[in-house]
Amino acid sequence: MKFIVFVKASAETEAGVMPTEAELTEMGNYNEQLVKAGVMRAGEGLHPSSKGARVMFSGKNRTVVDGPFAETKELVAGFWIWECNSLQEAIEWAQKCPNPTGHESQLEIRQVFTLEDFGNAVTPELRAQEERLTAEIAGKK
Repeated sequence: MKFIVFVKASAETEAGVMPTEAELTEMGNYNEQLVKAGVMRAGEGLHPSSKGARVMFSGKNRTVVDGPFAETKELVAGFWIWECNSLQEAIEWAQKCPNPTGHESQLEIRQVFTLEDFGNAVTPELRAQEERLTAEIAGKK
């Protein structure tokens, strides 16, 4: 099962406060454990929302809203993509994580959909397209 683990933003991450060398070392060691266990597929930190934008949809209309965004507790400061056997395994790995911000922090774990989750809506053509795109992405790495 594939999971995305969101590191929730804090006032500090939104202010652009960078981690210390010690914090980077601790997180690097944790990431190394994840990689050696075959769990981690990707992971990155994100710039503050002040450097981002949102595209809002209303029917066929699109509106762009520049950051920063107000509700810090709903923002994401970073993420991992993990491959785990269960949600419980992902939780166990999350509990081993060093505190991402050094203060009040939160990780949110969400399972990623697979084609099988969409049932009969996935036609053979859609499956072939997904397989082609996955192979194309892998070829560009």
